[in-house]
Amino acid sequence: MLDRASLTRLPANIHLPRFDTARLRPGILHLGCGNFHRAHQVVATQAAIAAEGEGGLRWGIASATMRRPELSHQLARQDNLYSLLTREPHGTVVSVMGAIAEALFAGDERADLPSRLADPETRIVTLTVTASGYYLTADGRLNADAGDIRADLRRGMPRTALGILAAGLGRVRAQGGVPPVILSCDNVAHNGGTLAQAVMDFASMGGDERLAGWIAENVRFPDTMVDRIVPATTPQDIEDARHALGGVEDAIPVPAEPWFQWVIGEFDGPRPRWEAHGAQFTNDVATFERAKLQMLNGAHMLLAYIGALAGLPTIAEAATDRALGRIAARFMREEQNAGVAFAPDDITRYADALMERFRNPAIVHQAERIGRNGSAKMAARVLAPMRANIEAGRPTTGATLLIAGWIRWFALHEQDALDLAVADPHADTLRRICAEARHDHRAQAEAFLAMEDVFGSPLPHHERQVAAIAGMLRRLTDESVPDVLRDIAR
Repeated sequence: MLDRASLTRLPANIHLPRFDTARLRPGILHLGCGNFHRAHQVVATQAAIAAEGEGGLRWGIASATMRRPELSHQLARQDNLYSLLTREPHGTVVSVMGAIAEALFAGDERADLPSRLADPETRIVTLTVTASGYYLTADGRLNADAGDIRADLRRGMPRTALGILAAGLGRVRAQGGVPPVILSCDNVAHNGGTLAQAVMDFASMGGDERLAGWIAENVRFPDTMVDRIVPATTPQDIEDARHALGGVEDAIPVPAEPWFQWVIGEFDGPRPRWEAHGAQFTNDVATFERAKLQMLNGAHMLLAYIGALAGLPTIAEAATDRALGRIAARFMREEQNAGVAFAPDDITRYADALMERFRNPAIVHQAERIGRNGSAKMAARVLAPMRANIEAGRPTTGATLLIAGWIRWFALHEQDALDLAVADPHADTLRRICAEARHDHRAQAEAFLAMEDVFGSPLPHHERQVAAIAGMLRRLTDESVPDVLRDIAR
C-alpha cells in the first residue's frame, strides 16, 4: 500500500514530495476533498511547500470530504498520500502527492470544522464543493428553501460549506481573532463575492445580523479562476498506478490532464508560494473567469449533453467527432466569447487550445459527469452570453442546441430511456415537467424557461427563443442526432 514507509521502494522515475510529509502542520482548511482538489490545489500547495523549505511546512492542508467518508478514511490509511497520473497524449507522468496533512469528514462531529477554521494557525480556507454546494438562486443569493440549508440552521454542528464557514467565522469573531482568507475554487460566477454574500445570507437567516455585518467588514473572499480537467478515477487508473509504482497499491489515484491554471485575486497576508506551480495573482480575475466559464465550461456542457445523445459518451469522443467538434469550436468563437475582453486573435487561440485539450485521448471524461447539476450552471455559463447575443442580434444556434439537448436528457430519463444517471438539484421538477408534457416540445421548452431560479428573467424575444428551443428539441427527438449535427455543422 502507498504510505510513507513505501516511498523508498518506488521506482526512480516517480516524482516524490521534496519535504517530510510527517512534519506538515495544517495552515489551510479545505472543504470538498474530491478529485479536482487533489489534482489542483494540493499540487500547487505541494510545490509551494517545497519552494519555501522549512517554513513551508506550515502550509499543510486539513482536507475535508463533504459527503464521502470513505475517501477520508482511505487517505488516512495511506498517510494522506496518493498518486497523480498526469495523462499526456502519449504517456503518463506519475507523482506522489503529500501536501494533505490530515483527511477529515464533515459529517463527523469530532472533526469540528468550525473550530478548525477558527484556529489561529488556519490562515487560508479553500473550497471545491461544486456550484450546487452554494445553494444559490438565479440572482446569486442563498436559497432559503434548500433543505440542506434549513437543516444546517437547526444543527449544532453544520454540514454544508456555508454553515461551516458561518459557524467558524462566528467563533473567530467571538475570540477577537483574525479571520482566514477564504478562496472559492468552484466554477461560480464572481465566486469570491458570491460566496461572501451566501455566507452573510446564512448568518442572517440564523438570526445573527451582527455576524453578517462583521463578515462584510473583516473577511476577505478574493475571486479565483481554476482550470484543469480531472476525470473520475477508474479501475484502469488504479491498475496503471500500481504498475507505475512498482507493484505498490494506491486505492485512490487521481488522473488529470497536463494543463493547470489558477488565477487568484490579490490579497495581503501570509499565503503559500503557489506561484511555484504557475498560479497567477491579479486584480483582474473577472476576465479570465468569464472566458473560462463561458468558453470552456459552456462548450463542455454542449459536448456532454449533445455528445451523449449522439452516442459519444466521453468528451474526447465528442470533441473529435467531425460535426460536433466543429459546432463546439464555432460555439466558443462566435457565441460564448460574448463579453470576454480578449483580442480576437486571443479568442481564436484560446478556443483552439481548448479543443486540443478536449480531444486528448488519454483523458476519459464522461459526459455523465460533466452533465451533473446543469440547472446550477446554466445561468452563468450559457444564459448570460446567450442573452447578450440576442440583444446584439447575433445567432444563438449553439446555445439553443445545448438547452434543447439538456431538456432531452430529462425527457429520456423520465421515460427510462437514458443510459446515464441524471444528477441535478431540480431533477424531480424537471422530470415532472417532461412527464406532464411528454409529447409537447413547446410546452416542455416553455416550462423549462419559466424556471427563473434556473434561467433568470425571461430572455429577450422570449416567445421566439421558446419556439427555437422547441424546434430543436423536436429535431433531437424525431431525427437521427448525428444527422442533425451534420446539418448544423455545415
